[in-house]
Amino acid sequence: MKSSLAIVGMACRYADACSPIELWENVLAQRRAFRRIPPQRLRLADYFSIDRDSVDSFYTANVGVISDYKFDRLRFRVPANTFQSTDYVHWLALDIAAQALADAGFPDAAGLPRETTGVFLGNTLTGEFSRANSLRLRWPYVRRVIAASLADTGLTDDEVKVFLEKTEKIYKEPFPAFGEESLVGGLSNTIAGRICNQFDFHGGGYSLDGACASSLLAVANACSALAGGDLDVALVGGADLSLDPFELVGFAKAGALAAEEMRVYDVNSNGFWPGEGCGFVVLMRHQDALDRNMRIYCHIKGWGISSDGSGGITRPEINGQLLALERAFADPDAPDEDDRAVSAMIPVDLP
Repeated sequence: MKSSLAIVGMACRYADACSPIELWENVLAQRRAFRRIPPQRLRLADYFSIDRDSVDSFYTANVGVISDYKFDRLRFRVPANTFQSTDYVHWLALDIAAQALADAGFPDAAGLPRETTGVFLGNTLTGEFSRANSLRLRWPYVRRVIAASLADTGLTDDEVKVFLEKTEKIYKEPFPAFGEESLVGGLSNTIAGRICNQFDFHGGGYSLDGACASSLLAVANACSALAGGDLDVALVGGADLSLDPFELVGFAKAGALAAEEMRVYDVNSNGFWPGEGCGFVVLMRHQDALDRNMRIYCHIKGWGISSDGSGGITRPEINGQLLALERAFADPDAPDEDDRAVSAMIPVDLP
């Protein structure tokens, strides 16, 4: 029988939602927080086309974008060079994780059993900032292309050299120079490790990449670790900041983006509009939470993982989804079907 687990802390930052309460209010009001991609993030004129067959382009302009967010690096004592060399998704995850801990009554992780507290983070492809910064290292290739295009222009070697030196300066200026922090700051697998490092957690911290299921996989793995006694507290979340051509053009060519009105979880589903954000919860065993007189938002009594096997790689299969549900609802000690169904539900009870 799976242990009953408790959610004792929550925090999030999504488009038009700076907290779980605001997110829930948006859900109840059926409010959609999508808008045109702001030019500060991406110039639509460079990539947008209503022609789905257009090369290197995408056909939707609507995304869910976080606005007015700024990471307070001084509060977290992050050196300037580390901050500049690290993908911003690291800092968003660290900030929201800290907020979730504070919401659970553990500000700055005070009072937590650090030896048995772990971090599970869902993330795919790190974020757009590390991909953009890698362009700096592609300058030698760009230089050769430009030099080749100038070969028959009549410019002298010295004139070409001066032009390339000026171009290199302009090309590299938006991207920080690579240093000792650049590799670590550009990896997905170090996001959870950074949180462990910040709060001195020794229960383990790692990222899980299961595409759209990454955050749920993080929850399921954390639940198993708690139920098995490997951990006493789990900080679980997901973070994504990836609204760049790599993903947008890629999703468009896969036909995954909705061209007009978005309908997901619908019999007539037609794709999705991409968004960004981060959410974290703090999990404990239910009895442990009761013993510590913790505020309990809700319970998790079932979880399950499956794959589609030989089914489509990018297309969800009904049988695979049903298998995950069957495993989540499975409880050999449940007396009847009604109790089994209730045991696997996650009721939401926001204050």
